[in-house]
Amino acid sequence: MAAYVLPFEKPVVELVTRVRELRALAETDPKFVGELRRLEEKAGRLARELFADLTPWQKVQLSRHPNRPYTLDYVERLFTDFQELHGDRSFGEDAAIIAGFARFRGESVLIVGQQKGRGAKENVKRNFGMPHPEGYRKAKRLYDMASRFGLPIVTFIDTPGAYPGIGAEERGQSEAIGACLASMARARVPIVATIIGEGGSGGALALGVANRVHVLEYGTYSVITPEGCASILWRDGSKADEAADRLKMTAPDLLRLNVVDRVLEEPAGGAHQDPDAAARAVESALADALGTLRRMGPGELADDRYKRFRKLGAYVA
Repeated sequence: MAAYVLPFEKPVVELVTRVRELRALAETDPKFVGELRRLEEKAGRLARELFADLTPWQKVQLSRHPNRPYTLDYVERLFTDFQELHGDRSFGEDAAIIAGFARFRGESVLIVGQQKGRGAKENVKRNFGMPHPEGYRKAKRLYDMASRFGLPIVTFIDTPGAYPGIGAEERGQSEAIGACLASMARARVPIVATIIGEGGSGGALALGVANRVHVLEYGTYSVITPEGCASILWRDGSKADEAADRLKMTAPDLLRLNVVDRVLEEPAGGAHQDPDAAARAVESALADALGTLRRMGPGELADDRYKRFRKLGAYVA
């Protein structure tokens, strides 16, 4: 993975790098363990201090960080026996959406997630994490299958939005997304969605009609990208930082507005600094949510989702 450092994270990255080096030494020589713990505490403290005052736009940049763990990174760390399935049985395969069955702590589940690429070649293959209609139709096909066989659905959201190209529109992009929303809404199994990076527009919502929606600390979730919003409102994409503030798209705002149910704390410096620790946080939250949802009957699960989304946007005059 190529090194990529945002300007505001440089002090933390330097300290985290030293922690990694000392951790490698501590594995071979116990005398470094004490120093390692002190340095880890210092790194965590510094990261919290520096990142406490991040602007919404800086958090958007973190959510898009090219070194952040993607869906397959979480699949590798959290699940066993993953069997990826391909194709929508109508047009073709879309590599921007990963889907298949696996085991989570011994229980069979369906996994669906957007997947970005690392490097130019893989990003072209994954279409920069922007799914085509066939990707959503693949997801819908597997949602229905999971519901039929009583398997919980676990989704990972990480996309700037559905692909807006002419070909995608000709093949029914909006209809494919709408079909996903309907399929998830009526599914009679537990659904847990986790926003691991950026969640953009309907392209993200097609994986987000869940009983429980979690977001990583520096994840974002919005109806439009800040750049797109700025271009529409002010005809000036350079005002993306202002748009990010007004969209209320960062984790604290999402929790306050009840758009998400839980914010998952990231390691010092962000999930990309310690993917294993980030995966442990996701695993714990996922286990808690599934444990609660398993106690509901099929009808209750669908009703729980209905009530959750009906409450969004409610206000008292």
